[in-house]
Amino acid sequence: MQIKLLVDGGAMKPGPALSQKLGPLGVNVGKVISEVNNCTKQFSGMKVPVLVDIDVKTKNVKAQALTPPVSALLKREAGIEKGSQMPNKIKVANIPIETAIKVANTKESGMLTNSFKAAVKTVVGNCVSIGLLIESKEPNEIIEEINQGKYDKEINSKQEEASPEKLAQLASDFENVKKLQEVVLKEIEAKKEAKEAAAAGAAAPGAEGAPATGGATGTTPAPTAAPVKEEKKKGK
Repeated sequence: MQIKLLVDGGAMKPGPALSQKLGPLGVNVGKVISEVNNCTKQFSGMKVPVLVDIDVKTKNVKAQALTPPVSALLKREAGIEKGSQMPNKIKVANIPIETAIKVANTKESGMLTNSFKAAVKTVVGNCVSIGLLIESKEPNEIIEEINQGKYDKEINSKQEEASPEKLAQLASDFENVKKLQEVVLKEIEAKKEAKEAAAAGAAAPGAEGAPATGGATGTTPAPTAAPVKEEKKKGK
């Protein structure tokens, strides 16, 4: 029998849901938790899907960790908790090509790709929605460079670690990017505040352009008739 779980890597704890699944089988819950935590400890701090194979007769348990999504692995490697809310305008990290290679190496077996280079390109493509720069460039530009063979040496050797010098340069580049982004964020915030102020002004009572109201019913009072002057009678 197999059951699928989604757990915190290396930190699964007992709970009612697990007990309900395992109780009828007579399986030791503590043993299952130990097996799951052991196979997911490399993904500490991440949500990990796990396949637990249980022999109903012998009560033997075998847990297999399924790798987290590409996006989750990228965020962990980049040292961020979440992606950008405006990935086209605001970037959240700048990673080396080696990081994309590392993630591709982890996920390749579960990818529907026909080569390791294709797996790397898939990982790079995932960087778009997160808001990640690669080698201080947009992911789409990196994909073009991969197609041109620029990173063949790193990809063919499955190089997963960038040099300290390269990491320092990427960090310096990203500091400059963040300074430019601060200007963009201030402009976006200013436009948002102006829009909210305009909306609040339009909704305020007596605002210019708002229809005048009169009386409790809110109807416009009828205009008062002008007095009619009595014409003098003509006579000799």
